[in-house]
Amino acid sequence: MNLLTQKFTTKHDTAPFSGIKTEDFMPAFTAGIEKARKEVDAIVANPEAPTFENTIEAMTFSGDTLERVSSIFFNLHSAETNDDIQKIAQEVSPLLSDFGNDIRLNKDLFERVKSVYDKKDSLNLTPEQTTLLDKQYKSFSRNGANLPEDKKNKLREIDKELSRLSLEFGENVLAETHAYQLHIINEADLSGLPEGTIEAAKELAASLEKEGWVFTLDYPSYVPFLTYADNRELRKQMAIAFGAKAFQGNEHDNQQIVLQIVKLRHERANLLGYGSHADFVLEERMAESPAKVKTFLNDLLAKAKPAAQKEFEELTAFAKDLDGLGHLEKWDGAYYSEKLKQKLFNLDDEKLKPYFKLENVLNGAFVIAGKLYGLTFKEVQDIDKYHKDVTTYEVVGENGDLVAIFYADFFPRKGKRNGAWMTSFKSQYVLSGVNERPHVSIVCNFTKPTETKPSLLTFNEVTTLFHEFGHALHGMLADTIYPSLSGTSVYWDFVELPSQVMENWCYEPEALALFAHHYQTGEVIPMEYITKIKESASFQEGIATMRQLSFGLLDMGWHSADPSNITDLKAFETEQFAATQLYPEVKENAMSTAFSHIFQGGYSSGYYSYKWAEVLDADAFEFFQEKGIFDKETATKFKDNILSKGGTEHPMVLYKRFRGQEPKPEALLKRAGLL
Repeated sequence: MNLLTQKFTTKHDTAPFSGIKTEDFMPAFTAGIEKARKEVDAIVANPEAPTFENTIEAMTFSGDTLERVSSIFFNLHSAETNDDIQKIAQEVSPLLSDFGNDIRLNKDLFERVKSVYDKKDSLNLTPEQTTLLDKQYKSFSRNGANLPEDKKNKLREIDKELSRLSLEFGENVLAETHAYQLHIINEADLSGLPEGTIEAAKELAASLEKEGWVFTLDYPSYVPFLTYADNRELRKQMAIAFGAKAFQGNEHDNQQIVLQIVKLRHERANLLGYGSHADFVLEERMAESPAKVKTFLNDLLAKAKPAAQKEFEELTAFAKDLDGLGHLEKWDGAYYSEKLKQKLFNLDDEKLKPYFKLENVLNGAFVIAGKLYGLTFKEVQDIDKYHKDVTTYEVVGENGDLVAIFYADFFPRKGKRNGAWMTSFKSQYVLSGVNERPHVSIVCNFTKPTETKPSLLTFNEVTTLFHEFGHALHGMLADTIYPSLSGTSVYWDFVELPSQVMENWCYEPEALALFAHHYQTGEVIPMEYITKIKESASFQEGIATMRQLSFGLLDMGWHSADPSNITDLKAFETEQFAATQLYPEVKENAMSTAFSHIFQGGYSSGYYSYKWAEVLDADAFEFFQEKGIFDKETATKFKDNILSKGGTEHPMVLYKRFRGQEPKPEALLKRAGLL
């Protein structure tokens, strides 16, 4: 029996992972597509005149089986993949792309939607219904419904090819990440590395039946190596390997794939009547246009660049004094920054880590969510999981009702991609009077506990956990009617507000006192450490801002103009980085070939949104600070106007309802020490 095609009989309708076999997915996708197709056919065949209910609403609730199969499958594809799953992904992506296009290019269906859309002003719709109608209409018009037949077919070909290329791009990056290992035999080469990093490398070597220590390009191995290893030659080897991912002219090279992707995106935008891919994307963003985004990025650059150059000169002088270094290379940045940070603040991650045991940090996030939003997290053992490392929770509100199911998956393993993300296995929505609660998950890559030590987080990892937990709250507190407008289904440049605002609590003594306790003695983190964390938060903020802006400008470079004359990826990239470059160029390295955010994830023409959301989050947190960071009234305003509303109204309308005004960049510049 294929569980994926049945109604789940599990607790809270959760995914029955242990009963799902890999070979169930393809038949489930086929059945899900078939069922969704029938549901759409029924809408089209309805003899009654099109109404909001029989067309727009009916469409929104169609395809639920396919939706669930997809969410389970693609979440596993990111967090617990294998060769078979990757093969299915390659097979199923064109099918899903075709099905999506069959819907969006269905003339009769579009006629029905259009006839409701054309009389929307006389329908007395709620703001949420108006948004849904607008979104449904645009899902057709922005995908070619108004095009003649030949152009529709061209669009289908492009979409199919783009979905294939983006999968291939991601698989190449994963293969290249796994292909490299730095194998150390000589113990002297470990000089400077923290003992936890050394222990993890030893365990990895043992698991591979090798002597000595093995370091990889996975973040928990790579980042400490670049930050602490005294051996400059080995840092160089690691850094070059990391920067050369999918840029080595081998079978996993992404150069041509990137060029194909940007050209197809541009061609697609032109077909639909837009000047560029960025014009197409930004029409549905708070930022609205490429010109606005570039102005935003360049204004920030003008403020950050003098600070960044000054910081870089200080770092160069420091490295010269310390080790007689003539100039800094990319593999020196993290190493000397850490040493300078220690000198200035006497604050090194190894000193802080004992106060940030993973379980305590997670519990801290839970307690803070309780104080702000009245949530309680209860770990349960009777919800199925896809890997033994995953933990599962029931989340309940003040009245004792179930708010959400929460999954947490924290450690690296083969088959799990790098980085950290939030995702969901089921959206929140209301159907037949029942408020269906969401199933939300956060996935990270933190250092695993070893025989002698629990998982201890760097401060950066603490903020990562809070960041993803902020996204999770956006999903868990959702309270909308329609699944497609629920939770994190918002404009891309708004989606990072709930996550980034949550990071602010990590710097507040009142919040840290709740969870930053030494894992052996139980002692609360000393006040002097907290002061130093706050002071060091804006350490090298100019350099960090330049780095983020360089990625945003590269993204706009690829997507805001016609790319058809670009033949040399590296040369184009170098030109795009000219205004933001601090370190000497490394000829063996390229950014774009592993820039998964924009070539595999959903951030194309959207990377600027991290900085955009920082403006929002600094402004929002300033509001929290006015009445105290646990002020219930402010938290309730944030919950009622931002977290629970999903994408039901324009984000600026929601933000102004919470804040009373539009966001101002001053709060960010002040926080970053750039004013």
